[in-house]
Amino acid sequence: MNFDPKNLPPMEYYQLMIGAIIPRPIAWISTISSDGITNLAPYSFFTVASVVPPVLAVTHINPRDQRKEKDTLRNLRATGECVVNIVDHAHAEIMNATCANYPAEVSEFDALGVGQVPSHRVRPPSVAGVPARFECTLRNILSIGGGPQGGHLMLLDVIHIDIRDDTLENGLLLPERVDAIGKLGADDYSTVRERFAYARPVLK
Repeated sequence: MNFDPKNLPPMEYYQLMIGAIIPRPIAWISTISSDGITNLAPYSFFTVASVVPPVLAVTHINPRDQRKEKDTLRNLRATGECVVNIVDHAHAEIMNATCANYPAEVSEFDALGVGQVPSHRVRPPSVAGVPARFECTLRNILSIGGGPQGGHLMLLDVIHIDIRDDTLENGLLLPERVDAIGKLGADDYSTVRERFAYARPVLK
């Protein structure tokens, strides 16, 4: 099958992308508004953009119904701070609940009773109990498309990393202890509980 995105409705090629580009790690991003309202929302278009300096990349897709900017993007523009919380299997259900379209004046932390702890170097709180948290400041927002389903690439400078003690052994995070989940297509998720390994080849 061959497809030209120019000849497909946006939702059709969106479904092709999210069905093929899997699994996608989830950035569960906590922010705070200029009025002090906390927000928590998951993003599955998420990766590392750079190691030196440490920069994360998260893509924000504009709502299809042309609503105003989502709270995460608006809060980042206003305050320049966030926390990227890594989602483990134990937090999967409550993470999914934060996808709901709560009004800007409602905190997902408060509405859903999500556990929180103070962050070290940024104002937004962190999610309690997750395996890893990356406290970030906003480096840049690259607007790729301004209309419905257009993208805003959020580049985030990592200024503090918090790792749950029990995930580490000899300085390395063990995948089975992190127990992260990933996003698949439609409503599906995956775990890292089954895996295989290949040594990186060395040319002689």
